[in-house]
Amino acid sequence: MTAPLEGVRVLEVASWLAAPSCAALMSDMGAEVIKVEPPGGDAYRKMYTALLGPDEVHPAHQFDNRGKRGICVNLDSKDGQALVRKLAADADVFITNLTWERLERYELTDTHIHAVRPDAIYAVLSGYGTKGPDSHRQAFDQTAFWARSGAMSIFGDRDEGPLISRGGYGDRTTALNLLSSILAAMRVRDKTGRGQYVEVTLQRTGIWSLASDVCIALSTRVQSEKTSQKLPPNPIWNWYRTRDDRVILLVMPSAMPYWPKFCNMVGKPEWITDERFATLQGLMTNNAVIVPEVAAMFAAHDLAYWREQLDGAGLIWEPVATLPEVCEDPALRERDAFSYVVHERAGAMEIISAPFHIRDADIEVRGPAPDAGQHTREVFVEAGVDAAELERLFAAGVLS
Repeated sequence: MTAPLEGVRVLEVASWLAAPSCAALMSDMGAEVIKVEPPGGDAYRKMYTALLGPDEVHPAHQFDNRGKRGICVNLDSKDGQALVRKLAADADVFITNLTWERLERYELTDTHIHAVRPDAIYAVLSGYGTKGPDSHRQAFDQTAFWARSGAMSIFGDRDEGPLISRGGYGDRTTALNLLSSILAAMRVRDKTGRGQYVEVTLQRTGIWSLASDVCIALSTRVQSEKTSQKLPPNPIWNWYRTRDDRVILLVMPSAMPYWPKFCNMVGKPEWITDERFATLQGLMTNNAVIVPEVAAMFAAHDLAYWREQLDGAGLIWEPVATLPEVCEDPALRERDAFSYVVHERAGAMEIISAPFHIRDADIEVRGPAPDAGQHTREVFVEAGVDAAELERLFAAGVLS
């Protein structure tokens, strides 16, 4: 098998999650990734050291930075900026999530990078874009992907307040968008011989992810309604709690092909011909009547019982899995969804593999995340910086 990105060099000048996660996937595909961090490491690394202690190795940081080489460069210095441009001259792909103001100040915009490497793929990730009224706004995925996409306004039960997404949920989705854009740009570069500019935002990725609702809003300018467990679109597109306090999710939006099977399964064949429930419109109109009855039925038995009944009836459903159950899911194990990295201090750590498979491709986790500045000296020796100059740069705090 071949590594799809073998021979490709990636220079990552980024912190936190989305852009680094994209670069980690490129490493899985065989690219050499050099991660540039400020002295002491990026903010994501510092968050975990503050919580867990400086010598602790956090699995999530390993996930987003596995397989890279790490260097620390002070970009507030002219020497540091020049050193990164020197590395960029040998990079096929330049990935960054610095604000455009900082990129201009550091002379690391696409214009500067293409001046030293004309055929580079320059990829910039931001919350709202590098141009326009919000280009200056700082963003996390919870603000740009979740809140500003409209997702936060419609997720959750209508009887409760809005939901705050889990940290990184939108970042890793956006990382896949960034990855696909970079790979497409590489194909364009192969055809034209010219370097390319790629721009991906958290907000636009959030809107894309919410396309079913946003497309309706574009046509109607009407806000989608939140769902309600008590008043769902129909009783078999809803969640219910079992006797052993597990949650079952039924997902049959087109209810009528499945409704007779469901009625027979729960021992209520009379519901099939009951004029209140015989049509989808009837189910929607009378959901306040039937949902409590269905909820009481599910509450009378454990998950194991309902698993047998629902599968036997050929209905579309899943139990709401806990994270420990996800970790042991036999389907995921069969598909090699998890991998190990071996860290010098922490030993073997299990992390998530790339979320795709290509039959004849070597895609695998290629090593742990680097410690802050672990490869600084090594990388710049390879780049041709002589020993005396290196010592000056370390002494001046440009490198660490």
